[in-house]
Amino acid sequence: MMLAYMTANEAAEKWNISHRRVLTLCKENRITDVAMLGNMWIIPITAQKPEDARSHRYIDSEEKLVKPFLKWAGGKGQLLKEIEQYYPFAKSNITKYAEPFVGGGAVLFDILGKYDLKEIYISDINVELINTYLIIRDDIDELIKLLCVMQNEFISLDTDSRKLYYNEKRERFNDLKVNGNESTNIEKAALMIFLNKTCFNGLFRVNKKGLFNVPMGAYKNPLICDEKNLRSVSEKLQKVNIVCGDYKESADFIDENTFVYFDPPYRPITDTSSFTAYTENLFNDEKQIELARFVDDMHKKGAKVVISNSDPKNSNTEDDFFDNIYSAHKIKRVEATRMINCNSEARGKIKELLISNF
Repeated sequence: MMLAYMTANEAAEKWNISHRRVLTLCKENRITDVAMLGNMWIIPITAQKPEDARSHRYIDSEEKLVKPFLKWAGGKGQLLKEIEQYYPFAKSNITKYAEPFVGGGAVLFDILGKYDLKEIYISDINVELINTYLIIRDDIDELIKLLCVMQNEFISLDTDSRKLYYNEKRERFNDLKVNGNESTNIEKAALMIFLNKTCFNGLFRVNKKGLFNVPMGAYKNPLICDEKNLRSVSEKLQKVNIVCGDYKESADFIDENTFVYFDPPYRPITDTSSFTAYTENLFNDEKQIELARFVDDMHKKGAKVVISNSDPKNSNTEDDFFDNIYSAHKIKRVEATRMINCNSEARGKIKELLISNF
């Protein structure tokens, strides 16, 4: 007996889902006996709508997209196309996500914009960074008020006056960093965003005393208060567990239903390229090895794990540091662009590592 078929449009209408969603289900081979006829998907008319668990349904593009609210050295925006290939949410029991070195959160916001997961955990040891995440989640209205004031004041000034204004805000931020308390957390978050949007290259760098020391950048009309995105981020963060702490604290959250992305401070590829001053703490080889052991422990729990880092073979083809400490896992070398380096000749295309246990 000949099998009767329907088009993707007809299936979308029958199942009350979007045409785009039907195409995604076809591409993922989640519909029984689906086939291609020329450049068109055809679906058995008797096919049942695949289960689309609310814990990890794909979010249609019409819903609010979010992007990182900070520029961040080492941000993963340029590697998202590579990293998203590892996302396991559509085809498995993975309903949780953990990112224990969240930084600017490029991967976090990509996932928040595409999936509705059961639980999400993020953490970082950078106190000011995590405070900013928390304030965006919990006090968005007050934060936006302060940012609007700073934006209006700053934009109206000439260059010399801007430098004075910037330095005053930097000094205030450092004072709150050292002497502040919970009552100043909103102001500190606003200052963090202001400085990030107006400082040189969007760097977050501190000196040995832990004080932010980046000079002002040369921006003509910086967008200090991106209200639309900040409100979207606030909405997406409502169900996110935000922790200020070491990556090892994520162990209690991570289980066999978790996808974990580790983006630790990169191992320097040359003696002069070290940029690890996101906080006062350095992440040396010993700590890289500790992280590799932690990854092995999470692997034993059944979690799906991806780690990114620099590729030492950029400068020394004999350097097998990561090949050795992650020898039990899969290592992929991908192309990235290095932008932050005091030596202009050291900027450009390099290889980075994406390491996975699946």
